[in-house]
Amino acid sequence: MICLLAALQAGLLAAFLGAATSQVQAAGTFSDAFTQSDLDISIRYRFEHVEQDNFDKNAMASTLRARLNLKTDDWKGFGLFVEFDYVAKIGWNDFNAAAGNTPDKTEYPVVADPKGPDLNQAYIQWENGNNTIRGGRQRINYENARFVGNVGWRQNEQTYEAASYRFKNKAGVDLQFAYVDQVNRIFGRDVPAGTNNNNTWLANLARDWKDVGKLTGYYYDIDNMDVVAFSTRTYGVRFAGSRKLTGTTIGYAAEFAIQDDVHNNPVDYSADYCRFDLSLALSKITPYIGYESLGGDDTRSGAAFRTPLATLHAFNGWADKFLATPDAGLNDLFVGLKGKLGKWSWNVIYHDFEAESGDESFGRELDAALSRKFAEHYSVLFRGAWFIGDASSPYDDTTKLWVQMTADF
Repeated sequence: MICLLAALQAGLLAAFLGAATSQVQAAGTFSDAFTQSDLDISIRYRFEHVEQDNFDKNAMASTLRARLNLKTDDWKGFGLFVEFDYVAKIGWNDFNAAAGNTPDKTEYPVVADPKGPDLNQAYIQWENGNNTIRGGRQRINYENARFVGNVGWRQNEQTYEAASYRFKNKAGVDLQFAYVDQVNRIFGRDVPAGTNNNNTWLANLARDWKDVGKLTGYYYDIDNMDVVAFSTRTYGVRFAGSRKLTGTTIGYAAEFAIQDDVHNNPVDYSADYCRFDLSLALSKITPYIGYESLGGDDTRSGAAFRTPLATLHAFNGWADKFLATPDAGLNDLFVGLKGKLGKWSWNVIYHDFEAESGDESFGRELDAALSRKFAEHYSVLFRGAWFIGDASSPYDDTTKLWVQMTADF
């Protein structure tokens, strides 16, 4: 499978370069699919500052990601997509890029944005009515990316060497399958942790009812040959929707999942997951509250519910203290308020973190964000996260600040 995907990506690269120089203008032909391709360019600059106890120095990371992608026009249902990224360090370079990328920077806190080029996506796609089949390196996001996602917050995102299928119709049925041969993680290909060999199967079936909500069932069988603790089997159900009332809209979601060890995982365990969300959209502000619990066992190591393919930054606080679930599990009670101020969007969230097993309290966190779009192509984001660990907590106090500017063409 790896050889097949590599050959496919090489062919897509050749097609990408050929499309850039082709002058063939024959409507309805194979060549026309390339000459009528869509070419998109994205530039994302980010400054990230991290102040973390137990580190003598603060991290300051100034990075720029340039992204170029090409999508061919369809030819008899077939199409190609290729996407290149390059992450450069500009200015401040005082940070640990993680996973061995910067062995000379370990005195700094982690900012997981390694520099360098990346063939981010390269796949062939076939579409016919409600059916879509893809093969190659691709982005995969299921639902809210709590279990399967692309980690889009980081400059080098997570993608998958996979074959995937999707059926989606106007009646609200959405069926997705994927076989994953390799996970390309955010750490890049220059370090061993950057790629994980897999023999993983993912299945997600959803049904959307207008004005009621969407019910989703899923089954994720992860067989990770490189990180044995990631080999897990998770199955669950999620319901999320909203209801319009006079002068307001109520949003709601509930989810429950069960996970156990499979394949080469050396720990025999079973753990539960649950999440509940409730929001109330008023004229200018939306208050919301939620609760998320990942099961664990404070008497055993490695017996906690984990989400190795998730977009983790979006959950359990932006300070990223709980990218790995504690052995004792995690309960996250959060309340927030978001809204609009002119052309600006703002969001403030407070988290209270405790162990799911035992009576340990991990700490509290306040997150805040302010963003807006300019003209048609530009946006800016200011974001902060302030985590304070309890006296007996194994998690140290952390402050993170971000300034991000994006241009998409």
